[in-house]
Amino acid sequence: MDEPIQVLTTTGDQDTALTIARELVEQRLAACVQVGGPLTSVYRWQGQVETATEWTCAIKTVRRLYAQVESRVRQLHPYEEPEIVVVDLDGGSATYLAWLRAQVAAIPAAEQPENRE
Repeated sequence: MDEPIQVLTTTGDQDTALTIARELVEQRLAACVQVGGPLTSVYRWQGQVETATEWTCAIKTVRRLYAQVESRVRQLHPYEEPEIVVVDLDGGSATYLAWLRAQVAAIPAAEQPENRE
């Protein structure tokens, strides 16, 4: 279940995208989130063709954390139905993928709070 994946979502503004990125990385749900934009999206919503300026988040994580990533994105996202899609990473640099896995592993002992009993 430590297969690397990329989760994609878009937001209506840069601040929301950066909030999602920071939260996921700080909570070790993602190793990295790349925020890009602005970009223009054209889509059908409630029977109408809409055009919007959006920011994209490319979330690097592992499959075992997907449900938590989706839940956290939904909590932080203002859209009624945000785009949340998974792209399987079918290869890549072995050292990069090892780094990715290490960043979302359990909190390393060096970072755990000291026992103050």
